[in-house]
Amino acid sequence: MARLEGKVAVVTGASSGIGAATAEALAAEGASVVVAARREERLNELVGRIESGGGRTFSVSCDVTDEDQAHDLIRRTVDEFGKIDILVNNAGVMLLSKVGKGLSDQWRQMFEVNVLGVLYATDAAIEAMRRQHSGHIVNVSSLAGRKVTRDTSGVYAGTKHAVGAISEGLRQELLEDNIRVTVVEPGAVATELPDHITDEEAREGLSGLLELEILQAEDIASAVVYAVTQPERVSVNEILIRPTQQPV
Repeated sequence: MARLEGKVAVVTGASSGIGAATAEALAAEGASVVVAARREERLNELVGRIESGGGRTFSVSCDVTDEDQAHDLIRRTVDEFGKIDILVNNAGVMLLSKVGKGLSDQWRQMFEVNVLGVLYATDAAIEAMRRQHSGHIVNVSSLAGRKVTRDTSGVYAGTKHAVGAISEGLRQELLEDNIRVTVVEPGAVATELPDHITDEEAREGLSGLLELEILQAEDIASAVVYAVTQPERVSVNEILIRPTQQPV
């Protein structure tokens, strides 16, 4: 029997990378999966792949920085499947630059997506999970949530440190509700995130790291599956995953 048979999961930022891989991995374990992101065409392709493998899924076009849209995502999940067992807050942006370059629009975007987006979806999910007295919230953070590894990552790292603090606060807040919280902290992963960086100095600073044999999205998806398939008495709170050759 699949380990997540009968469970319902929501994955944000599911149109590519870690989100898409996680949605497929959860579906392969038997979960019904709601996939959410802004790029509807990509979501439709993902839904097709999951359904072709026999999975149950549907997509929701959702900008997690819009509180109403984030709450609607959870409402639609509960309306369709009757509950929500797993929320994977994966949507995120990484717009590296030195603070002195003053790219304040990008700072704002990172905090809105990486921090407020996590809070909006989580807030709505907690209400549903409390009613069923069970649930699991997985927040995809970063190695940058533990340490600042370069001079262009200060603001991005700030958002991911916030995710770590919020996750620990949630763990303590939700103990009596039987809701588990996991934060997953990947090092370098082959995703679209570096492509979004507009600052050339920051892009060049990543070039050496990206030449290593870095992680694949499926590696992070496997870690999420590990965490959410543990017995209810087991709460895997943090998973730090680096490529074997990543020095810091």
